[in-house]
Amino acid sequence: MIIRSLLLGSAAAASLLLGAATAEAQAPAPGQIPPVGTDVRSTLTPGLHDAGQAISNLTLEHSVQPAPGFFDPEALFAPPTREEALAARARAAAVEAGTAEPLPRPRYSPLALANSDMAMSNGRLFVGNFNGFNAYDVSGEGAPELVLSVVCPGGQGDVSVHGNLLFMSVEQNRARLDCGVRDAEGEVNAERFRGIRIFDISDLSAPRQIAAVQTCRGSHTHTLVPHPTDPKVLYIYNSATSGVRKSEELSICQDGQPADNPETALYSIDVIKVPLDAPEQAAIVNRPRIFADRETGAVAGLWKGGRLGVAGQESGPTNHCHDITVYPEIGLAAGACSGNGILLDISDPENPSRVSELFDPDMAYWHSATFNTTGDKVLFTDEWGGGTSARCRAEDPAAWGADLIAAIEDGRLVGKSFFKLPAAQSGSENCVAHNGNLVPVPGRDLMVQAWYQGGVSIVDFTDPARPQEIAYFDRGPVDGDRLYVGGHWSAYWLNGRIYASEIARGFDVLRLKPSEHLSAAEIAVAERVMAETINPQTQTRPVWEDHPDVATAYLDQLARSQGLEAGLAGKARAAVEQWRGGGVDRAQASALSREIAIVPENMPAADAARRKALSELFGRLGARS
Repeated sequence: MIIRSLLLGSAAAASLLLGAATAEAQAPAPGQIPPVGTDVRSTLTPGLHDAGQAISNLTLEHSVQPAPGFFDPEALFAPPTREEALAARARAAAVEAGTAEPLPRPRYSPLALANSDMAMSNGRLFVGNFNGFNAYDVSGEGAPELVLSVVCPGGQGDVSVHGNLLFMSVEQNRARLDCGVRDAEGEVNAERFRGIRIFDISDLSAPRQIAAVQTCRGSHTHTLVPHPTDPKVLYIYNSATSGVRKSEELSICQDGQPADNPETALYSIDVIKVPLDAPEQAAIVNRPRIFADRETGAVAGLWKGGRLGVAGQESGPTNHCHDITVYPEIGLAAGACSGNGILLDISDPENPSRVSELFDPDMAYWHSATFNTTGDKVLFTDEWGGGTSARCRAEDPAAWGADLIAAIEDGRLVGKSFFKLPAAQSGSENCVAHNGNLVPVPGRDLMVQAWYQGGVSIVDFTDPARPQEIAYFDRGPVDGDRLYVGGHWSAYWLNGRIYASEIARGFDVLRLKPSEHLSAAEIAVAERVMAETINPQTQTRPVWEDHPDVATAYLDQLARSQGLEAGLAGKARAAVEQWRGGGVDRAQASALSREIAIVPENMPAADAARRKALSELFGRLGARS
């Protein structure tokens, strides 16, 4: 029954369903998964603040150290080795038996001071942290300037901004309603907070928490969803990944599997409504069952967990989403939901409904999702190992811990290929696919992405079957002998620069550099796309003004792929240079529009779309009065 309801995205799944259970049966089509090899990134020297660096087709403009109060070398987290874990269990058993004393409580919980996700608004970069959040002035050309620090522990601290409101995800049991630093202890605690905090940041010198929406599983990440017609209403899709709270602490919460408890808080997301005139009244208005079986209505309708076939990944059941990315202009959201990638209709944002789902046996944990600009592709990430393990070693499978690129065909998700960081990393570097967003270059699908201690990478997935890395930045491991969790949590294109939040080292500011993969015109066009507010899980369609650089960007792309005849390309470039100089021959522009619009038969779709866009641009130029 479960196989009937799934859209199997990999050659591995199809082979296994046909009974071929050998590793050879899972081999992808030639060229579908780029190989993982070694380059300069594979042997960088270690160090916390003096690690070796490698960079290609980018420039590192600034490296910003952690804010005061948000770094302590003792807070660095090293996952326990197998031997340490066994010793800890043995000691716990001895303490339980009364034959040993408990060890002193550690000063810091894991990742207690780790940087997490980011947002940008009004020239301010907001960087989340497990200990609260920081804000930096990035409005000028100089180094970012710290303007605000808020200590409010509770992890994981993902932030988003709308107007004068800042929203923060809180999921850990230690968090308190009052942002206090003393842990909320015990199984039930009336002072505990897990959910979405709302701050008034109208005065950055005195931010105020004005609301705290309690949820049953806390908040791992969240997504802002604008109301389609009412600017005074904002929705939040809350994604929670941890256990369900006891009903004695929050009465709306019940645990258990749906077969035993139909009211379970599992198998749903939270929809929070925020009346912007009175944000302190924000509240949960729906907990939709977006994983239900369409035919039977069974709440647990998607992947049940486990492993499909002998060579597939071990993955958990689809009873929550880790990330949900909304694209309001196309009325869709893409959810990365543990055992499945899903597509949601959000035309009624208070009542999202699933329209498609995708399963692939090579995916361990569907973590995040990013649409391309036109909304006909989704890049999903797989956080194999939870982000605290070395998963980019030379011996690790190239389809595990990677990006899965899917197309949306007739409203359905269809897996096309995998992309993994092509440079092998050491065993002391936590590395796996993580958060990123689009670089707004017209005519291409480019995503900048963080890979923890694998660094920052830019992948071109314009052809969903042949993704290609075109730029990168990386540092060596925090420590050369033992894995300490660090590296880039998020890497986002935000108003002309790449900002990369580093778990242990602060954050970096990078700028694109022209190369054989990306021309100066393409970069110039992207750098002119500006927005007052950017929340990465709330995608908006970029708008490119008619400009000579836009035409040159399309011409550069068509030259790279030989998608425009040389003579026609020469005439088009001459016309663009005339336009750049202030003169426009309207008759020539109209003639070029007609010639470029004639697309040769069997031309690749990307080049056909570029020619169409360039033709329309020349058409508008020719029609100018």
